Amino acid sequence: MMSETLHISERLSPIWRDVDGRPQMVGLPAGEFMMGENAGDKFANDTERPAHRVCIPPGLALACFPVTVGEYRRFCPDHAPGEADDLPVVRINWCDATAFCAWLTEQTGHGYRLPSEAEWEYACRAGSRAPFAVGDEISPVQANFLYDENGIRIGLGVRTPVGHYPPNAFGLYDFHGNVGEWVADTWHPNYLGGPEDGRAWVGTGDHRRVVRGGAWDYLPRLLRSAGRDWRPADQRADNIGFRVATRDPEIVNHQ
Repeated sequence: MMSETLHISERLSPIWRDVDGRPQMVGLPAGEFMMGENAGDKFANDTERPAHRVCIPPGLALACFPVTVGEYRRFCPDHAPGEADDLPVVRINWCDATAFCAWLTEQTGHGYRLPSEAEWEYACRAGSRAPFAVGDEISPVQANFLYDENGIRIGLGVRTPVGHYPPNAFGLYDFHGNVGEWVADTWHPNYLGGPEDGRAWVGTGDHRRVVRGGAWDYLPRLLRSAGRDWRPADQRADNIGFRVATRDPEIVNHQ
């Protein structure tokens, strides 16, 4: 069986912001990790197999939070009138999310994009090889989800403001629950032949895009670090948002 040790080569960077009113970013340490199925996880499935080693090069930064309603309104002023600025934005399809990244790049002069699926899972795990970054189980005081594994309602049943729950070991918030998150990759039903260098795995002519992280109306098994799903790129939902990433050396090196 392959080792599940995570190797991290750098210390975590502080939170920074490229321009006022834009997403707060966290520089991630370079490292390598085992992506996919956790050994002994009864909820693991073939979409998470085979577990495989992925190397994340230095220079990556991810948004501290999912993009908020207030941040998105700078791009689309009429979006979600009446919703609080600090809620994670939803009813955003994959095309909207990539358009926001292109707009943010144009506004700042720096390269923003959606994270790859591998980058997202690396950031979510934050050094953990348990099913959740917080351990083998997760509770409603650690993340926003609706049901326990018996289908009994234990959660709030609504989105919560970003940062409402504790951060993971990388200083990132809301990877488990609250809203699912679009990533850059097209859908693949397993990891056979997938890249091992952290880049997005994008097939041609596929309209399906990967969603990670689970949401406010899910049960815990769907919030696991390895859990993955897909939606059509043009689908909008009340439980899917996104966060941004960058490898722009100018901003990552001047945090």
